[in-house]
Amino acid sequence: EMAEETQSIGPYRHPTGDSETDALFAELRRDEEQHAQNWRGLQTKPDSELESRVEAILSNETWHQSGLTWVSDAIYGANDGLAAVFGIVAGVSGATSSGTFVLTAGLAGALASALSMATGAFLAERSRHEVNLANLDRERQEINDHPEEEIEELSLYYQLKGVDQPTSEQLARTLANNPEAFLKVLASEELNITSTDSHPGTAATAAGLSTGLGAMIPVIPFFWLHGVSGILVAAAVSLVAHFLVGAAKSLVTLRSWWRAGLEMTLAGIIVGSVTYLVGSIFHLGS
Repeated sequence: EMAEETQSIGPYRHPTGDSETDALFAELRRDEEQHAQNWRGLQTKPDSELESRVEAILSNETWHQSGLTWVSDAIYGANDGLAAVFGIVAGVSGATSSGTFVLTAGLAGALASALSMATGAFLAERSRHEVNLANLDRERQEINDHPEEEIEELSLYYQLKGVDQPTSEQLARTLANNPEAFLKVLASEELNITSTDSHPGTAATAAGLSTGLGAMIPVIPFFWLHGVSGILVAAAVSLVAHFLVGAAKSLVTLRSWWRAGLEMTLAGIIVGSVTYLVGSIFHLGS
């Protein structure tokens, strides 16, 4: 590609005898020389230097940092655990006045929720990683078997983004000279795979612990209280926790903290009211 750029400068080097034409050729020659210089810079820039520059830029964009992934998992785990076990506690409280039954049901629900979320997060993350690797292998085989089709495909993706056809084709063919870089770009454009990193253990730990902690909040009052007082304290503590967990969602979303908190609190009120009502019906009918 760079050789073609250099060769294209040749026709503009010879004077024609016409001053306006020579001036136009001189301008075209400067443009082509600058273009060729840019391509040389791109092709010779060390990958490590480019990666360092990208990492330096991303380090200033805190919302881009990978740590937010487990933060998001933890928030949603706490959300699920709190809502699910609050429903269990409210339902069992409506069905019986025994604090022991409520405590037993709450502890069982908290443990089941935590284990379910941990194993689910582990298997989901590992499955996602395995699917990504399989898709990358298929894409690599496509590049080996049909390189021209893949070059055209990448060119079309660039054109859809608004890049003109000659530049798109030039970019695609330049990337094709580096098979791994070509594969990464195609994977991002076609398969939406931007990383093959996988941390199923981290995902499982964040989901399990956060779910367990959230699930224990409605249960704790029943270690010391029972009856109406236990229900009221558990409801109050749980609704405050609902608001705090909802507000924490603003760390990973564009919602305002108070709106997200109130929305989560309303959801908790609905869950608790409905399950308590259902439990009361069974209690009255027993």
